[in-house]
Amino acid sequence: MTGDYREMEKILGALEKRERLLLHSCCAPCSTHAIKLLKQYFDLTVFYFNPNIFPEAEYEKRLGEQKKLCALWKIPVAEGEYVPARFYEAVKGMEKEKEGGARCEICCALRLEETAKRAKEGGFGYFGTTLTVSPLKNAEAINRAGRALEEKYGVKYLVADLKKKDGYLDSVRTSKELGLYRQHYCGCAFSLSEEERKTFAAAPYEGRKP
Repeated sequence: MTGDYREMEKILGALEKRERLLLHSCCAPCSTHAIKLLKQYFDLTVFYFNPNIFPEAEYEKRLGEQKKLCALWKIPVAEGEYVPARFYEAVKGMEKEKEGGARCEICCALRLEETAKRAKEGGFGYFGTTLTVSPLKNAEAINRAGRALEEKYGVKYLVADLKKKDGYLDSVRTSKELGLYRQHYCGCAFSLSEEERKTFAAAPYEGRKP
């Protein structure tokens, strides 16, 4: 058991009342376990902010699945701006980094910072993210960024390592049971091969569904 998971358990155990938590979500499948666990303690709002996702058709597909899950479980969902240029500017020069390395750390921090800002503006007591449910993401680095943002914005950050205690396995099982679309890559263009990028870029984009 990691220290980050134990710290989350301490935070949850010390809560004296239900707080409002703005939970950044990278995708619907990863958010399943997080929502099931955290809705016992918080009044949740899911924040879908992922400018890293390539291409736009994939972004819309994942957003649609997130909205479907939140509607099913009656959880409010808010969408951030989809401006891929923010991601590309943030990771400039790190295009060839391996997944889980420095590029991923910057990408996660970018999404966390927007979540912290929104939490501050919306009067939330806490902010957090589903990103630590993935075995491919560095929970220690994500939580380090979250703690720094807690200091910067004055909103409590929920430290977590959601993959632990079979959290990742539960997310896989639950998303399959619900028939959610499970993507085969993290989302950014750099996690695809050149051939895959061409194929995905050529996928038809039908525009936002009402």
